[in-house]
Amino acid sequence: MYEINETHDPNLKSWVESANDPDTDFPIQNLPFCNFRHRSNESGSRIGVRIGSSVIDLEALPVQKEFQWWLKSSSGPWKLDALGRLAPHSPNEVRNYLVGSLNEDADLATKELVEKVLVPESEVSFHSPFEIGDYTDFYCSIYHATNVGSMFRPDNPLLPNYKYVPIGYHGRASSIVVSGTDIKRPHGQNRSDAEKPPVFIPSKSLDYEMELGFFVGRGNEMGTPIDIKDAEEHLFGVCLVNDWSARDIQAWEYQPLGPFLAKNFATTISPFVVTMEALAPFRTPAFERDPDDPQPLDYLSDDNNLKFGGLDINLEVYIQTEKMRAENIEPHMLSRSNTKDLYWTIGQMMTHHASNGCNLQTGDLIASGTVSGKEKSQRGCLLELTWRGTEPVDLPSGEQRRFLEDGDEVIMKGYCEREGFRRIGLGECRGRVLPAD
Repeated sequence: MYEINETHDPNLKSWVESANDPDTDFPIQNLPFCNFRHRSNESGSRIGVRIGSSVIDLEALPVQKEFQWWLKSSSGPWKLDALGRLAPHSPNEVRNYLVGSLNEDADLATKELVEKVLVPESEVSFHSPFEIGDYTDFYCSIYHATNVGSMFRPDNPLLPNYKYVPIGYHGRASSIVVSGTDIKRPHGQNRSDAEKPPVFIPSKSLDYEMELGFFVGRGNEMGTPIDIKDAEEHLFGVCLVNDWSARDIQAWEYQPLGPFLAKNFATTISPFVVTMEALAPFRTPAFERDPDDPQPLDYLSDDNNLKFGGLDINLEVYIQTEKMRAENIEPHMLSRSNTKDLYWTIGQMMTHHASNGCNLQTGDLIASGTVSGKEKSQRGCLLELTWRGTEPVDLPSGEQRRFLEDGDEVIMKGYCEREGFRRIGLGECRGRVLPAD
């Protein structure tokens, strides 16, 4: 676990004025990594760090600067992967250097050096920060699992393995897209009428899932598990994830092997990777289990993980329909949840994933599964919010939603707040639904 240090000082201010806005997601205490391209498209994909309303073009800084050793031997758009493969604290060396360079007390020469490579957000487009080779999605919110189980198995909502095993499945890395990418409504087999054979039609029950994602930094060799004590040494940072889901397709196909075409048509991620060091002030104890719940098995148990394995990240979901945009109605908040309510920690997810010797690799994306809380307002998907479509959501435009309709845009936001520390954010994760072909 990373310790709180001088880079988390809430009194730190930057000479980049937009970073001092109390509402920004990207103050000097954050500095997430990203992969961007100048709108002119002349320089190709670049590795950057977000600060306020600007991006620092790391590759344009003079190569003699001490933190650029990892760029010298890298090529192509995935230079962030090269940084992730290095020692676990390498991203922090970059972040610490930049905190000093962006501090309002930095010397004039340093300011001038960095100012030359500061690019306004309006002049760039963002892309996937890593070359994602594999994607695994977990099911780690007990409130989400209980709600969904109650709909389909009211007498037995949680299966017997849930409190022993971090449940997950392998998703599709090739259909992961960055925030702002439109999502086409998928086709699939639908058997809503149990008396008739299935039909192949566009999904009628398209949904979102509000999730936290995290990227693998250093991988592990095949056949070599990751100890729970070392799990976070293999993490680079976190992002937001929308695991789009076609619920009608899912209901028909998921037995006996679980999610498949209902999930693999699209997954949206936010473009900024907030490092584990930046999140240090927002660590919490692991989820407090009921006294009657089993304790994690030994390979998933660690005192440090128990005390600090949780994360206090607020997650919000908004919707803006076609009609709302036409009438200039602001996006409507559907839910607010928090990652403190995850039954399994990110360290336990990582450890369990590699416990059989599975070789995780730099840039692999791992997601938490839908993050939901106890209250209805904290449910992280429409399946839960509308209770499988039986309790539609009322929108300020006079419309109702049971599931997503064409033209709907889903906007996800994430941020951390704690007294005595600067608010930091994860940015946005957006996607608009297009009609099926």
